[in-house]
Parts: sequence; structure tokens; C-alpha cells
Amino acid sequence: MSLPKLFVFHLMLMLSAFFGTADGFYYYFKSDCIYSTKDYSDMVLLHSYSFNKNVDVQYNSTLGKFVGFSEEGVKWADYWNKDKAIMQKLKAAVDIFCRYNAQLYDSTITDKSVKPKVMLSSVKQASGRHPAMLLCSAYNFYPEKIKVYWMRDGKVVTSDVTSTMEMADGDWYYQIHSELEYTPKSGEKISCVVEHASSTQPMVYEWDPSMSESDRNKIAIGASGLVLGIILAAAGLIYYKKKSAGRILVPN
Repeated sequence: MSLPKLFVFHLMLMLSAFFGTADGFYYYFKSDCIYSTKDYSDMVLLHSYSFNKNVDVQYNSTLGKFVGFSEEGVKWADYWNKDKAIMQKLKAAVDIFCRYNAQLYDSTITDKSVKPKVMLSSVKQASGRHPAMLLCSAYNFYPEKIKVYWMRDGKVVTSDVTSTMEMADGDWYYQIHSELEYTPKSGEKISCVVEHASSTQPMVYEWDPSMSESDRNKIAIGASGLVLGIILAAAGLIYYKKKSAGRILVPN
């Protein structure tokens, strides 16, 4: 099961207006612009009218019409769909409102972006009928928009993926996590791909199934110990040479 997520160049531009309130009840509308590509080719405009958080009627630019979600909303949808002037204005709003504001927004954050730190790890080994699980985590990135997905033998994985939404760290940076359940196969290549405004190209992180997490830790500890040993040996040799240079040899 995969949770719904918003892709890398997702932006929500929200314009809300309250029509009136009475005894705690209110009616309002908002416009949302959602996209996932750098060229804004998949831009979608959602124009929603709601009453107490429940959407009555909504215009979806992908459908090109209003859809009613309540008895009253169905009546309004039918009425507005027949109004050619309204439909033409909403169709034009995808470019005039959505793409225009998205370009302004993106241009203001391009030079302030921070590249994510990505960690790829195994959280569960395959055993019996239970599949293995990999975790791909991206930390400390800005801006919030990001896309994290899995590749298996060159193909995008569309199932058995569970991802979180972008989560604020509280320090202007964000983090996101994605899990992949899979049954290991010999010779396969699994990669976690991250797309973010901080990089012009997708960042690909390949998983090496030949090495377990414990082995990776052992190698890291061993390498650190080796480096420390070399440093100490070099320091001892320098100290010995300095001491030797200061001695005067007296013959018996």
C-alpha cells in the first residue's frame, strides 16, 4: 500500500474568500494550483466551493468542468458548466494564474535551495514468505518540494511503496522517507531516486545487496581504526626522530 504524496515540483497556490458566516457556519472558495514537472506541463487548477470544510462543487481543469458533491453542488455545477464565459475564464486561469505564479515562486527559491542528505538502508531482511524492506530517507533540504521514488532494473516501482509527506524539521529544512517492500532477486539493481530544486539532474542512490548493514558498519569501524593507527604511528615516528636528533653520542 502506498500513501498519496505530492511530487517534486508541487506547489499549492491558495486564494480563499469567505462569502459569509453565521452562528459558526461559513461558505468559502479557494483555488489550488498543483503540478509535478519543471515545465509546468501537468499543471492542474482546482477551483472549489465549500461549506464548513465540505466541498459542494469543484472545477477541475483536467476534467474541464465543474463537478457537484452535494445536492446543491450538483445544481451549481450544471448551471456553471453551461456558462461559456465562466468556462473560458477558468481554462485561461491555468496559464494566467497558475503557471504565472508558479514561475514567480520557483524563481525566488532557486538560489536558496539546499541539497538533501540521502541515506539508503535495509530495515528488514527477507525471511521465508516475508519480503525485505529498504528505507530511503532525505534530510535537511530546502525548499519543501521534492520527489522520491524507486527504480528496479531500470523501471519505476509503482507498488509496495510507502512514503511520508514532506515533514518540517522546525529549522526551515524538511525531511521525507520512503519504504520499499521487495523480494530479492539475483543480479537485480534497485535504486532510490531523488529529484529536488537543488540539483538539475535526478540524484540516484543504488542499493548494494551484497553487503549487509552490519558488514557496512564493521568496515566503517575497521577503516576508522586503521586510519587512527596510521596517524598514531606517524606521530610516534616523528617524536622519535626529534628525540634522536637532540642526543650526543659519547664513545666508551
